[in-house]
Amino acid sequence: MGLTIQEIRNNCVKARHLMRRSRDQHFAVGAFNVDNQETLIAVCRAAQSKNAPVLVEVSDGEVKAIGLENIRDMVDNYKAEYGIEIYLNLDHSPSVEDCKRAIDAGYEFIHIDISQANHDATEEEIVAKTKEVVEYAKFTGALVESEPHYFGGSSNVHTEDIDYEEIKKTFSTPEGAKNFVEATGIDTFAAAIGNLHGKYPVPKELDLELLKSIREAIPCQISLHGGSGTPSHYFEEAARIGVSKININSDMRYVFRKTLEKVLADHPDEYAVVKLMPEVYEAVQKVIEEKIDAFGSDDKAVK
Repeated sequence: MGLTIQEIRNNCVKARHLMRRSRDQHFAVGAFNVDNQETLIAVCRAAQSKNAPVLVEVSDGEVKAIGLENIRDMVDNYKAEYGIEIYLNLDHSPSVEDCKRAIDAGYEFIHIDISQANHDATEEEIVAKTKEVVEYAKFTGALVESEPHYFGGSSNVHTEDIDYEEIKKTFSTPEGAKNFVEATGIDTFAAAIGNLHGKYPVPKELDLELLKSIREAIPCQISLHGGSGTPSHYFEEAARIGVSKININSDMRYVFRKTLEKVLADHPDEYAVVKLMPEVYEAVQKVIEEKIDAFGSDDKAVK
């Protein structure tokens, strides 16, 4: 139960090597949200099948449901069982205290998102609290990610079209990204270039020219949140430009629920839940494998 400080630091060194490899070899690592064991199994089997490095990530609600340390233990157990390169990311954490707990538990990636809890948080407040997490993370070497403002959408299935004129108001800028990275010392900048949390009835459109400008302006890693519902060619080009991490959640949740509904309808007299789940996580695994192919991270694992 639990990792030693040396094991945590070794894992964080490997995580940093992975991010450097992603830049050098022009692939992006998939960061896949999990909110139950079945989804975690799907991620691990996809990573094994594709020989791909992956991040498992949990947000505040998922941490509260499963437990910060429990998730760490589950990931380590499946890492050993499947023989895969896998890391753990605390996603959109709303507080410095929660980030520190995750760092202590051995999470290799930490996303501090002060604006998640307070959409009206000032940039000064965001910078100060992000810097506090960056300093604390130096003890283990965990990589810290952040952004200077609230990131729109929600990890759900939406029925409305995307209002890009409104979304463009929150796009990142090269100058803003450069200033924020220099002010905070973060390892990864979460860029907003048309990516948006959630699954929408229309495909998302990414401003790749803006991404190129941001890439030229900052030395650190770049992540894209809200990857669900984005045509694959955007991911392929983003990886070539220099994005190292792409988050996927809603596409997985959608397939999970729809497949579960089908399985329940097909087996109305089956009450052993464990017998109902394989078809569900096999469907989720297929989605993850498709993302891995689009990100160019297949056969990039180093164990």
